[in-house]
Amino acid sequence: MRKNQDLLHLARSAAEAAAGFIRGAKRPSGPDEWGRKSTHDFVTSIDREAEQKIRGVLLGGEPGSSIMGEEFSPEGSVGSGLVWVVDPLDGTTNYLHGYPQYAVSVGALVDGELAVGVVADVDRNVYYHAERGAGAWRGSERLTVSRITEPGVSMIGTGFPFRHPDLMPRYMRQFAGIMRAVSGIRRAGAAALDLVDVALGRFEGFWELNLAPWDVAAGTLIVREAGGIVTDGEGSTNMIKHGSVVAGNSAIHAWLQAIVAEP
Repeated sequence: MRKNQDLLHLARSAAEAAAGFIRGAKRPSGPDEWGRKSTHDFVTSIDREAEQKIRGVLLGGEPGSSIMGEEFSPEGSVGSGLVWVVDPLDGTTNYLHGYPQYAVSVGALVDGELAVGVVADVDRNVYYHAERGAGAWRGSERLTVSRITEPGVSMIGTGFPFRHPDLMPRYMRQFAGIMRAVSGIRRAGAAALDLVDVALGRFEGFWELNLAPWDVAAGTLIVREAGGIVTDGEGSTNMIKHGSVVAGNSAIHAWLQAIVAEP
Protein backbone atom coordinates (compact mmCIF):
# COMPACT_ATOMS: atom_id res chain seq x y z
CA MET A 1 0.00 0.00 0.00
CA ARG A 2 1.19 3.50 -0.78
CA LYS A 3 2.08 6.18 1.75
CA ASN A 4 -0.64 8.67 2.74
CA GLN A 5 0.87 11.34 0.50
CA ASP A 6 0.56 9.01 -2.48
CA LEU A 7 -3.02 8.15 -1.52
CA LEU A 8 -3.78 11.86 -1.32
CA HIS A 9 -2.46 12.36 -4.84
CA LEU A 10 -4.62 9.48 -6.08
CA ALA A 11 -7.72 10.84 -4.29
CA ARG A 12 -7.09 14.28 -5.80
CA SER A 13 -6.75 12.76 -9.28
CA ALA A 14 -10.04 10.89 -8.85
CA ALA A 15 -11.82 14.02 -7.60
CA GLU A 16 -10.44 16.06 -10.49
CA ALA A 17 -11.58 13.48 -13.03
CA ALA A 18 -15.13 13.42 -11.65
CA ALA A 19 -15.39 17.19 -11.13
CA GLY A 20 -14.10 17.91 -14.62
CA PHE A 21 -16.64 15.52 -16.08
CA ILE A 22 -19.51 17.08 -14.11
CA ARG A 23 -18.55 20.62 -15.14
CA GLY A 24 -18.39 19.62 -18.79
CA ALA A 25 -21.52 17.46 -18.90
CA LYS A 26 -24.91 18.63 -20.09
CA ARG A 27 -27.14 19.02 -17.05
CA PRO A 28 -30.41 17.03 -17.28
CA SER A 29 -33.04 19.38 -18.65
CA GLY A 30 -35.86 18.53 -16.27
CA PRO A 31 -37.51 16.02 -13.92
CA ASP A 32 -38.23 13.60 -16.76
CA GLU A 33 -34.48 12.95 -16.92
CA TRP A 34 -33.97 12.60 -13.17
CA GLY A 35 -33.89 9.22 -11.49
CA ARG A 36 -35.38 8.93 -8.02
CA LYS A 37 -33.85 6.89 -5.17
CA SER A 38 -36.55 7.93 -2.71
CA THR A 39 -38.82 10.89 -2.02
CA HIS A 40 -36.83 14.12 -2.60
CA ASP A 41 -33.66 12.12 -3.31
CA PHE A 42 -32.48 12.03 -6.92
CA VAL A 43 -29.81 10.31 -8.97
CA THR A 44 -28.83 10.91 -12.59
CA SER A 45 -26.61 9.50 -15.29
CA ILE A 46 -24.17 12.24 -14.27
CA ASP A 47 -23.77 10.70 -10.79
CA ARG A 48 -23.20 7.29 -12.30
CA GLU A 49 -20.68 8.45 -14.88
CA ALA A 50 -18.80 10.46 -12.23
CA GLU A 51 -18.75 7.26 -10.17
CA GLN A 52 -17.11 5.39 -13.03
CA LYS A 53 -14.46 8.10 -13.44
CA ILE A 54 -13.59 7.81 -9.75
CA ARG A 55 -13.64 4.02 -9.79
CA GLY A 56 -11.26 3.91 -12.74
CA VAL A 57 -8.70 6.18 -11.10
CA LEU A 58 -8.82 4.68 -7.61
CA LEU A 59 -8.87 1.00 -8.55
CA GLY A 60 -6.40 1.61 -11.35
CA GLY A 61 -3.99 3.13 -8.86
CA GLU A 62 -4.71 0.72 -6.00
CA PRO A 63 -6.14 -2.51 -7.49
CA GLY A 64 -6.48 -4.25 -4.13
CA SER A 65 -8.55 -1.51 -2.51
CA SER A 66 -12.33 -1.34 -2.12
CA ILE A 67 -14.83 1.49 -2.41
CA MET A 68 -17.73 2.46 -0.15
CA GLY A 69 -20.24 5.01 -1.40
CA GLU A 70 -23.79 5.96 -2.20
CA GLU A 71 -23.58 5.11 -5.89
CA PHE A 72 -21.08 2.24 -5.53
CA SER A 73 -22.31 -1.34 -5.48
CA PRO A 74 -21.41 -3.48 -3.72
CA GLU A 75 -20.27 -1.25 -0.88
CA GLY A 76 -16.84 -1.76 0.58
CA SER A 77 -16.55 -2.76 4.20
CA VAL A 78 -14.55 -1.03 6.91
CA GLY A 79 -11.74 -3.17 8.21
CA SER A 80 -8.08 -3.73 7.48
CA GLY A 81 -6.49 -2.44 4.32
CA LEU A 82 -7.47 0.48 2.11
CA VAL A 83 -11.11 1.54 1.72
CA TRP A 84 -12.13 4.58 -0.30
CA VAL A 85 -15.26 6.39 0.98
CA VAL A 86 -16.72 8.31 -1.93
CA ASP A 87 -19.61 10.52 -2.97
CA PRO A 88 -19.32 11.26 -6.71
CA LEU A 89 -21.86 14.08 -6.52
CA ASP A 90 -22.80 15.47 -3.11
CA GLY A 91 -25.66 17.91 -3.56
CA THR A 92 -27.38 16.31 -6.55
CA THR A 93 -30.57 18.37 -6.10
CA ASN A 94 -28.51 21.57 -6.10
CA TYR A 95 -26.78 20.42 -9.27
CA LEU A 96 -30.05 19.62 -11.01
CA HIS A 97 -31.37 23.11 -10.30
CA GLY A 98 -28.16 24.89 -11.22
CA TYR A 99 -27.57 26.00 -7.63
CA PRO A 100 -23.76 26.23 -7.37
CA GLN A 101 -23.22 24.17 -4.21
CA TYR A 102 -22.25 20.61 -5.05
CA ALA A 103 -19.11 18.59 -4.57
CA VAL A 104 -17.10 15.46 -5.17
CA SER A 105 -15.90 13.86 -1.93
CA VAL A 106 -13.13 11.25 -1.76
CA GLY A 107 -11.80 9.95 1.56
CA ALA A 108 -9.48 7.05 2.33
CA LEU A 109 -9.49 4.75 5.33
CA VAL A 110 -6.36 2.79 6.13
CA ASP A 111 -7.00 -0.03 8.59
CA GLY A 112 -10.21 1.70 9.65
CA GLU A 113 -8.69 5.15 10.26
CA LEU A 114 -9.20 8.25 8.11
CA ALA A 115 -5.93 8.89 6.30
CA VAL A 116 -6.68 11.40 3.52
CA GLY A 117 -9.61 13.43 2.28
CA VAL A 118 -10.32 15.55 -0.79
CA VAL A 119 -13.39 17.70 -1.42
CA ALA A 120 -13.84 19.32 -4.82
CA ASP A 121 -16.11 22.36 -4.98
CA VAL A 122 -17.19 21.52 -8.51
CA ASP A 123 -18.80 24.73 -9.73
CA ARG A 124 -16.02 26.96 -8.38
CA ASN A 125 -13.24 24.54 -9.40
CA VAL A 126 -11.62 24.71 -5.94
CA TYR A 127 -10.08 21.72 -4.13
CA TYR A 128 -9.62 21.15 -0.41
CA HIS A 129 -7.52 18.36 1.04
CA ALA A 130 -6.16 16.91 4.24
CA GLU A 131 -3.68 14.23 5.19
CA ARG A 132 -3.69 12.79 8.70
CA GLY A 133 -1.17 14.69 10.79
CA ALA A 134 -0.27 17.11 7.98
CA GLY A 135 -3.01 19.75 8.15
CA ALA A 136 -5.89 20.81 5.93
CA TRP A 137 -5.30 22.89 2.85
CA ARG A 138 -6.75 24.89 -0.04
CA GLY A 139 -3.82 24.91 -2.41
CA SER A 140 -0.93 26.36 -0.39
CA GLU A 141 -3.24 27.98 2.18
CA ARG A 142 -3.51 26.13 5.47
CA LEU A 143 -7.04 26.02 6.88
CA THR A 144 -7.92 26.89 10.47
CA VAL A 145 -11.30 26.74 12.18
CA SER A 146 -12.88 29.89 13.57
CA ARG A 147 -11.72 31.26 16.91
CA ILE A 148 -15.18 32.60 17.76
CA THR A 149 -16.43 30.82 20.87
CA GLU A 150 -19.64 32.68 21.71
CA PRO A 151 -22.84 31.25 20.20
CA GLY A 152 -24.37 34.73 20.03
CA VAL A 153 -21.92 35.87 17.35
CA SER A 154 -21.62 32.51 15.58
CA MET A 155 -22.96 31.36 12.23
CA ILE A 156 -23.95 27.71 12.14
CA GLY A 157 -24.48 25.39 9.19
CA THR A 158 -27.14 22.71 9.12
CA GLY A 159 -28.85 20.15 6.95
CA PHE A 160 -32.50 19.11 6.95
CA PRO A 161 -33.41 15.43 7.54
CA PHE A 162 -35.28 15.32 4.22
CA ARG A 163 -34.85 11.57 3.80
CA HIS A 164 -36.24 10.91 7.29
CA PRO A 165 -39.38 12.98 7.96
CA ASP A 166 -39.82 11.13 11.25
CA LEU A 167 -36.82 13.12 12.55
CA MET A 168 -38.37 16.51 11.73
CA PRO A 169 -40.03 17.14 15.15
CA ARG A 170 -36.73 16.55 16.94
CA TYR A 171 -34.83 18.59 14.37
CA MET A 172 -37.25 21.52 14.61
CA ARG A 173 -36.84 21.63 18.41
CA GLN A 174 -33.09 21.81 17.93
CA PHE A 175 -33.40 24.40 15.18
CA ALA A 176 -35.58 26.66 17.31
CA GLY A 177 -33.22 26.54 20.28
CA ILE A 178 -30.09 27.10 18.21
CA MET A 179 -31.69 29.85 16.12
CA ARG A 180 -32.56 31.84 19.24
CA ALA A 181 -28.96 31.63 20.44
CA VAL A 182 -26.84 32.35 17.34
CA SER A 183 -26.40 35.12 14.79
CA GLY A 184 -27.51 32.95 11.87
CA ILE A 185 -28.13 29.48 10.49
CA ARG A 186 -27.44 28.48 6.89
CA ARG A 187 -28.53 25.40 4.93
CA ALA A 188 -26.84 25.00 1.54
CA GLY A 189 -27.52 21.31 0.85
CA ALA A 190 -24.08 19.70 0.42
CA ALA A 191 -22.61 18.32 3.65
CA ALA A 192 -19.08 17.95 2.26
CA LEU A 193 -18.96 21.68 1.57
CA ASP A 194 -20.63 22.50 4.90
CA LEU A 195 -17.77 20.74 6.66
CA VAL A 196 -15.25 22.56 4.49
CA ASP A 197 -16.90 25.82 5.59
CA VAL A 198 -16.24 24.82 9.20
CA ALA A 199 -12.59 24.17 8.35
CA LEU A 200 -12.39 27.54 6.59
CA GLY A 201 -13.83 29.35 9.63
CA ARG A 202 -16.92 30.50 7.70
CA PHE A 203 -19.11 28.46 10.04
CA GLU A 204 -18.33 28.15 13.72
CA GLY A 205 -20.24 24.87 13.73
CA PHE A 206 -22.43 22.49 11.74
CA TRP A 207 -24.98 19.84 12.64
CA GLU A 208 -27.23 17.38 10.84
CA LEU A 209 -29.25 14.46 12.16
CA ASN A 210 -28.77 11.84 9.47
CA LEU A 211 -25.85 11.54 7.11
CA ALA A 212 -23.96 8.66 5.53
CA PRO A 213 -20.23 7.92 5.74
CA TRP A 214 -19.60 9.09 2.18
CA ASP A 215 -21.23 12.44 2.97
CA VAL A 216 -18.75 13.21 5.72
CA ALA A 217 -15.57 11.10 5.49
CA ALA A 218 -13.35 13.53 3.60
CA GLY A 219 -14.87 16.60 5.27
CA THR A 220 -14.40 15.11 8.73
CA LEU A 221 -10.65 14.77 8.22
CA ILE A 222 -10.43 18.27 6.74
CA VAL A 223 -12.16 19.77 9.80
CA ARG A 224 -10.04 17.80 12.25
CA GLU A 225 -6.81 18.73 10.50
CA ALA A 226 -7.95 22.38 10.58
CA GLY A 227 -8.13 22.15 14.38
CA GLY A 228 -11.81 21.35 14.76
CA ILE A 229 -13.81 18.51 16.27
CA VAL A 230 -16.25 16.18 14.50
CA THR A 231 -18.40 13.64 16.35
CA ASP A 232 -21.88 12.21 16.21
CA GLY A 233 -24.58 13.64 18.45
CA GLU A 234 -23.57 11.36 21.32
CA GLY A 235 -19.91 12.34 21.13
CA SER A 236 -18.51 9.30 19.31
CA THR A 237 -15.60 10.08 16.99
CA ASN A 238 -16.49 7.21 14.64
CA MET A 239 -18.00 8.87 11.59
CA ILE A 240 -17.90 5.92 9.19
CA LYS A 241 -21.53 5.06 9.83
CA HIS A 242 -25.01 6.46 9.25
CA GLY A 243 -26.14 8.98 11.83
CA SER A 244 -25.87 12.46 13.24
CA VAL A 245 -22.92 14.80 12.75
CA VAL A 246 -21.74 17.70 14.90
CA ALA A 247 -18.69 19.74 13.88
CA GLY A 248 -17.03 22.92 14.98
CA ASN A 249 -14.25 24.51 16.94
CA SER A 250 -13.93 23.05 20.42
CA ALA A 251 -16.22 25.52 22.20
CA ILE A 252 -19.02 25.60 19.65
CA HIS A 253 -18.83 21.87 19.08
CA ALA A 254 -19.34 21.22 22.79
CA TRP A 255 -22.29 23.63 22.89
CA LEU A 256 -23.94 22.14 19.79
CA GLN A 257 -23.30 18.55 20.80
CA ALA A 258 -25.06 19.06 24.14
CA ILE A 259 -28.15 20.27 22.28
CA VAL A 260 -28.11 17.53 19.66
CA ALA A 261 -27.68 14.83 22.30
CA GLU A 262 -30.98 15.78 23.93
CA PRO A 263 -33.84 13.39 23.01
